[in-house]
Amino acid sequence: MNAKAFSLALFSILIWGSSFAAIRVSLQGGYDAGQNVLVRFFIASVLFLGYALWPGTKFRLPHKGDIVPILILGWLGISVYHICVTFGMESISAGTAGMLVGSGPIFTALIAFVFLKERLTGLGWIGLAIGFIGITLIAFGSAGASLTLSGGALLVLVAAFATSLFFVFQKPLFARYTAIELTAYFTWAGTLPFFIFSPGIFTAMQNATLEAHLSALYVGIFPAAIAYATWSTALSMENASSVSSLIYLEPAVAIVVAWMWLHELPTSLSLIGGVIAIGGVIIVNVLGRHRRRVSTRTADSTS
Repeated sequence: MNAKAFSLALFSILIWGSSFAAIRVSLQGGYDAGQNVLVRFFIASVLFLGYALWPGTKFRLPHKGDIVPILILGWLGISVYHICVTFGMESISAGTAGMLVGSGPIFTALIAFVFLKERLTGLGWIGLAIGFIGITLIAFGSAGASLTLSGGALLVLVAAFATSLFFVFQKPLFARYTAIELTAYFTWAGTLPFFIFSPGIFTAMQNATLEAHLSALYVGIFPAAIAYATWSTALSMENASSVSSLIYLEPAVAIVVAWMWLHELPTSLSLIGGVIAIGGVIIVNVLGRHRRRVSTRTADSTS
């Protein structure tokens, strides 16, 4: 991977990894989950609108035949993903959420196998099994001492599956649009459903702490907008499998930032599950595929 692509991709991973702790801070500081996600993506949408309207920017509108797929993918990759992650983080730690989202490439591999006929080797299937064992341990470990599946963990797993579908099915659109154009389309489409959370938003903004405001602003500008743009640029410059392999660092970043900022750590069972899950992801995506066609992270929506 060339140095510029590596730097852009690594920047995105560091920013995405930090977003889980920032979301947690906003939730603890006065915003409820719905208001939090609305504020973040309203900020991101305004940023992309400013880019699209900037003089000299050659920003194209989508073709009529692509509007419905873009809307569906935006709702799936932005709306479903971020609603499930944000509501899930009301009851699980930032590090646990990061580990569950980091296991998303396992779902991507399965979806690509079913819909794109992408073949897995025997080692790839073993990696999937190991990964699912890890996911199970993370999910059950999120409930603390009781070995039950917490609702928050289940929501984040739904988010990981939704974003995996998003990654697979947006692939054909990159032949017709630039990465930043697609990111803007998906962001605008995905933000629309968040307006159902608008009642009480101004009261929440008045009552929220300064740290909550700054955290929401940070996530709206950096993880929700800039990091997706830098990731898409890196993908356009380098082999997708090389760039997307860096996503394996995201759970580690999420855990370290949550520990430093919030002084919280996942449970021991979740940490063990995280190591196992990431090991499974690496086996599937590095050693277990005949040919890699689908990126595990594109110009989406995490956080």
